[in-house]
Amino acid sequence: MQYANEKLKEEKVFKDPVHRYIHVHDQVIWDLIATKEFQRLRRIHQLGTTYLVFHGAEHSRFNHSLGVYEIVRRIIDDSFSGRPQWNDSERLVTLCAALLHDLGHGPFSHAFEKVFDLDHEYYTQQILLGDTEVNAVLRRVDEGFPRKVADVIGKTYPDKLVVSLISSQIDADRMDYLQRDAYFTGVSYGHFDMERILRVMRPAEDQAVIKMSGMHAVEDYIMSRYQMYWQVYFHPVSRSAEVILVKILQRAKFLSEEGYTFKQDPVHFRSFFGKSIDLQEYLDLDEYILMTYFQMWEKEDDEILADLCDRFINRRLFQYIDFNPAREYRKLGELEMLFRKAGIDPDYYLVVDSSSDLPYDFYRPGEEEERLPIHLLMPDGELRELSRESDIVDAISGKRRTDHKLYFPENLLREGRKKKVFRQQILDILGRTEGRE
Repeated sequence: MQYANEKLKEEKVFKDPVHRYIHVHDQVIWDLIATKEFQRLRRIHQLGTTYLVFHGAEHSRFNHSLGVYEIVRRIIDDSFSGRPQWNDSERLVTLCAALLHDLGHGPFSHAFEKVFDLDHEYYTQQILLGDTEVNAVLRRVDEGFPRKVADVIGKTYPDKLVVSLISSQIDADRMDYLQRDAYFTGVSYGHFDMERILRVMRPAEDQAVIKMSGMHAVEDYIMSRYQMYWQVYFHPVSRSAEVILVKILQRAKFLSEEGYTFKQDPVHFRSFFGKSIDLQEYLDLDEYILMTYFQMWEKEDDEILADLCDRFINRRLFQYIDFNPAREYRKLGELEMLFRKAGIDPDYYLVVDSSSDLPYDFYRPGEEEERLPIHLLMPDGELRELSRESDIVDAISGKRRTDHKLYFPENLLREGRKKKVFRQQILDILGRTEGRE
């Protein structure tokens, strides 16, 4: 039997809190899960620093990747199978792309990427195509199979329907992380009727579409996504932790470039500091390694690095106020000057952080990050863009919401005895009068 079509002698299942069971029938999928590159995802948090706010959010990208695979498996095997618009020969490449789509995430994901100017999708493709256990499994299907899976991840695969199942405005990735993140954070916002959406999802030429009868389930999904972003993903305290995490990495990078002698040599970071990263070095770094360094760096002679690591490890986070950088840039300049006079480095202790989201968008050809809209399949066979039929979705379409916060260490401003006059001026500007939290 060809490896691509080889089935397990007995179905394997993973017990899952979101989907109840995740079913594996294909030998290829089972072998991919067993690779060290996929097992590494157990050591990467799905929600980065959010566990410092929602204590249950300890789930990993391993959990999420299995969930995305299961949703895609159900779409293909239950909703699409036997329909003329779906080419069943694309089944395995779609399942593999669903399972492996987050393979390239680094520790604490987006914060890590920001500091070292990395792209997790690029590294996902490198893992698929490089000298890895994942690549060896995929090549057993066909020598060209790793490239096919990489092209799906890179959104260059010829069959756009396949790509849309992994990456679109209503894809398996979003459907899993909304429900999974809601479950582990304990909030109610991310729940929607996925069962209904899967029942009314149909294959079309370039994307999956939704029968008109399922429009209200899609409305619920979009509003759930909107609420999750503003109540969980952009939570200001989680962003405070991420600000400190970014500043730790930036400080360590700066010290390395300046020739600082670390008590604990950051050997795992050397290639990242020098921007000469090879694939194995990338894979060797996970959140366990990062946290070990942070604990050791608490004892460094550099006061800024030691303090930032202590803050992150022991959850002594920055405070924040609402701040509009466009209107209050003069205030920011004055604060930076006063911070320096007070002996506090504003490069590490005065940070503007902005979060922005576009909950749903219609097609804007030629614009950066073009978004293929969600289409409804009408009873007469016509496809209609969602916001043209839904008043709810029309009300939020194309409307980007942005939130700005200014982060600072209030305890340093209150506890420092030296240069107290400057510190008090800073507190006054920030509106942090005595006794106010």
